[in-house]
Formats: sequence, C-alpha cells, structure tokens
Amino acid sequence: MTHIRRFDHIGITVADPKTATEFFVGLGLEVEGTGSVEGEFVEAVCGIPDARCEITMLRVPAGGPRLELSSFVTPDHVPGSPAAMANELGLRNVSFEVGDLQAAVDAVAADGYGLVAGIGEYAGSVRMAYVRGPEGIVVSLFEQLS
Repeated sequence: MTHIRRFDHIGITVADPKTATEFFVGLGLEVEGTGSVEGEFVEAVCGIPDARCEITMLRVPAGGPRLELSSFVTPDHVPGSPAAMANELGLRNVSFEVGDLQAAVDAVAADGYGLVAGIGEYAGSVRMAYVRGPEGIVVSLFEQLS
C-alpha cells in the first residue's frame, strides 16, 4: 500500500530567515507566505517545549514541491555544521534546475556565495555545481544540455 500522495516541501532550519529568503528569491523562488507556529501543535510535532517558530514558505514559479525556511524564536537554534561536505550525514543539498548554470552561479557569486568546488558535466547531458548559500546550505544547481 502506498502511503505517500505527493511530495509537499523540504524544510530547512535557519538562524537568519531574511538572508536565506533573499538568497532563494534571488535564484527565482517566490514567497508563498509567512507565519509563525507555537503552542501545543509545534510542541507535539517537534518535541521541543515552549517552541515558537517563524516560517517562510517559498515556491518555484512553475509549481512542484515547496521550500520551507524555519527560524526558531524560542528556544534558540542549535548550530549545525556550516562547512558540511556531501559525505556528511543529514540533508545533503536542495537541488534546482536552472536555464543557464553559469548565469546562476555568477548571480549568487555577486551576492557573496561561492561554489563548493567546481562545475561538472555528466555524460554530455547535464552540467551541475554545488553552491554554498547562507548558513552553509548546499544548493545544487543543474542545467540540462541539449
């Protein structure tokens, strides 16, 4: 029996939601909405007493799964590993297809974000790069080659 009906969103906890939102909006995502959650619901789901969380929901203009950026107001966030590499356990990356990989890489570089390593090409069909965004979030950008 299949339990999953659709892929809804990926959630990332950030310390600076404004900077993280600006980064993803700069890549082309749109803010779908913002809000906060607290009380019994978030405590039951997260298992964190007295939790209060600010949320920004982002979407790709073409539709599909969304990206949720959460920032805990209470309790304070716990630092992650901002220099994590691809072989570290946990969320590896968030991936987006772009129309022009070099233009996307140049755009994030103009905002001070850089490549994890370089731009790679696979079997003449895909070019891809990992960009390290705000708070160490690794974003995979790829371009389909004709």
